[in-house]
Amino acid sequence: MKIVLLGYMGSGKSTIGKALAQYLQCDFMDLDAYIETEQGMAIAELFKAKGEIFFRREESRALKAVLAQNDSLVLALGGGTPCYGTNMDDILEHATTSVYLDMSIPALVERLTHEKAQRPLIAHLADEELGEFIGKHLFERRPFYRKAAHIINCDDKSVAAIVNEIRNLLQ
Repeated sequence: MKIVLLGYMGSGKSTIGKALAQYLQCDFMDLDAYIETEQGMAIAELFKAKGEIFFRREESRALKAVLAQNDSLVLALGGGTPCYGTNMDDILEHATTSVYLDMSIPALVERLTHEKAQRPLIAHLADEELGEFIGKHLFERRPFYRKAAHIINCDDKSVAAIVNEIRNLLQ
């Protein structure tokens, strides 16, 4: 069984993924962490050193490699992963299921305002610019996210409640 979690940065993919994998007693993998290990550098450094095109190619290759493994796992994607190349088609074809962890712009702004320093994509933005930045990104990315087999609204829900919703979808 391969369950792929997708959504915008800060939507809880890794946190929910770890909790879901623990419940299902299977492995958890964060695609960005997998790429960082393979490349020997952080995603931000990789972008800086080799550029976004190189990163997106590596991301697609890594996604295909992980989806081809026989292991049962919960896979958390980077926020942009579904939006490039054939990544979303590959997910729909090779994963047991996919879940879009949907959050509203205000909920994402609230969460990401406190995490800006750890998020290179938004670290340079003033707090008042964050909502517009997220809104523009979501406008571009939601058509890809919405191709997921399941969509869960995660606003104001606990990790346990979201894991329970996903668990119910799997039955």
